[in-house]
Amino acid sequence: MAEPNTQEPAADAGDERVREMSRFRKALIRPELGAICGVILVFVFFLGIARDSGMFSAEGITNWGIVSAQFAIIAVGACLLMIAGEFDLSVGSMIGFSGIVIALLSVTWGLPIWLAILVAFVVSVGIGALNGYLVIRTGLPSFIVTLAFLYILRGLTIFIAIATTRKTIIGGVRDVAEGDPIAWLFGGKILKGLFQWLADIGLVGKFVAGTRAGQPVVEGLPMLIVWAVILIIFGHYLLTSTQFGNWIFAAGGDAQAARYVGVPVNRVKILMFMFTAFCATVFATCQVLEFGSAAADRGLLKEFEAIISVVIGGALLTGGYGSVIGAALGALIFGVVQQGLFFANVESSLFRVFLGVILLMAVILNTYIRRMITGER
Repeated sequence: MAEPNTQEPAADAGDERVREMSRFRKALIRPELGAICGVILVFVFFLGIARDSGMFSAEGITNWGIVSAQFAIIAVGACLLMIAGEFDLSVGSMIGFSGIVIALLSVTWGLPIWLAILVAFVVSVGIGALNGYLVIRTGLPSFIVTLAFLYILRGLTIFIAIATTRKTIIGGVRDVAEGDPIAWLFGGKILKGLFQWLADIGLVGKFVAGTRAGQPVVEGLPMLIVWAVILIIFGHYLLTSTQFGNWIFAAGGDAQAARYVGVPVNRVKILMFMFTAFCATVFATCQVLEFGSAAADRGLLKEFEAIISVVIGGALLTGGYGSVIGAALGALIFGVVQQGLFFANVESSLFRVFLGVILLMAVILNTYIRRMITGER
């Protein structure tokens, strides 16, 4: 089942008013509409109150771009899974777990960092497959199964870290990652020459003192942002331009009807759980290499932030409807607001207030859209 058909019944070809209304209604029920409006409002708001704070300088854009990319990476996986009709509440714990696995294997046990990263991906994707398998085989709601794994993974992460190192934070990752090509794919930077040129012509600031004098403040584009862009493009293409994307919509829209027409619903859902775990591990790997350490409590509440990004992006909680682009815009809203409050010298705790308010507004809007699509009152 593909995205809901928004085409109006055939009308008199000469009636321009009918054709215009049809196009208007088609645009109105696009999943991304609410997120697009939200992005515009957020940027207008912070352009008004934080324009002179450096928020829209090259360094400021990089700051909220990195935060937005973090949200986007996990939101892409959560989006596809939610469209398929399931939830994964273990994403945050998976981030902490994957990070500790990488640090333990590379720093504590001396394995090459590239091997530690590959092992973390294999283990995490395997756990994602187990989540999906249990949901399919037991018939339990994915909310319950993944909530159980939220606690299992968090507790296991803390236990393993303390049992092997007697601490919950493991440092030294940056040292063992030095010169490793796989590590660079997650912790490196690209376009350094471009940013140096931008600094030379005055579009990017330079350091004026110290060992980095003359170098650009923004050295390059972090691979975290590159990964976010790659995953967004991949997720959007998969969802809108492939048969598998139609299967995702079908699995979440009406699983039983999808089975009747030959859609492998169980396989689709398990693969989406695996992809969600993959995205969480990408996030964890980038974070570990950025900070040079892993902490057992990393990823706390990230599962809810991913789901909120997806809901803001227009996905229905009931499945079968949504957009990867919308989820990415929801992540952008999060990143801009979180950093914008800092630049505007506003109490950071208000970010949580914003999350609650915008979630409520998004759910109300999505409910209205669902009623338009289904004709409910």
